[in-house]
Amino acid sequence: MSEFGWMEAGGEYFARHVDAAVEAGLDGASQLPGWRRRHVVAHAACNARALSRLVHWARTGEERAMYPSRQARDEEIEETARMPAHELAALSAQTERELRADLAGLSDLQWNAKVRTAQGKVVPAADIPWMRARESWIHAVDLGTGGSFSDFPDGLVDALLSDVTTAMENRPTGPALLLVPLDRARTWRVHPGGTPREGDLVGQVTLVRGSAARLAAWLTGRGPAPEPGAPSIGPWL
Repeated sequence: MSEFGWMEAGGEYFARHVDAAVEAGLDGASQLPGWRRRHVVAHAACNARALSRLVHWARTGEERAMYPSRQARDEEIEETARMPAHELAALSAQTERELRADLAGLSDLQWNAKVRTAQGKVVPAADIPWMRARESWIHAVDLGTGGSFSDFPDGLVDALLSDVTTAMENRPTGPALLLVPLDRARTWRVHPGGTPREGDLVGQVTLVRGSAARLAAWLTGRGPAPEPGAPSIGPWL
């Protein structure tokens, strides 16, 4: 499945869990500290709008940041989260549809246009479907309505492992890891600060084993370490 396919499937997966969250009560606690379920839904809607701003940038060349500032982002989420439950759910679905339509209007040249993420990373517009897919699948789990990383397509889980381990490698410090998914025929390595991969010594690299889904949940801060002795890895983003 392509990144666009993962995005579409993730939107549907998120929508199902939004429906379950509305039924259970959006004022209930989410899996994210300090956020109720309505904050998660609001964040997803605001994220779709923010990504549509990047699509506009790619299509027109007119720079539009995802958010003016971190404070503006947080304020938008808080304001949106105050909406009545069914209106908030409808807004989540609407912004998802609008983002898909915006992306569908990009030309081949525009897909290669450079835009900047909320973290300041410059990427091609072609990365936007992956950015949205990642948000939809993971935040569906955050709603606390029964979603699990074990629901995710295998290819998506592998892409998440690659995404997070690459981000960890770009940090100046952190634990060196060898991730061994028990249900995959490959491994993922983490060497923060660009430490050479050759000649690793036993004891310098921590081996962490578990299913690929459990490893992905742990790396993204959505689950415990798959086995005892795993080091603290800090926040994902």
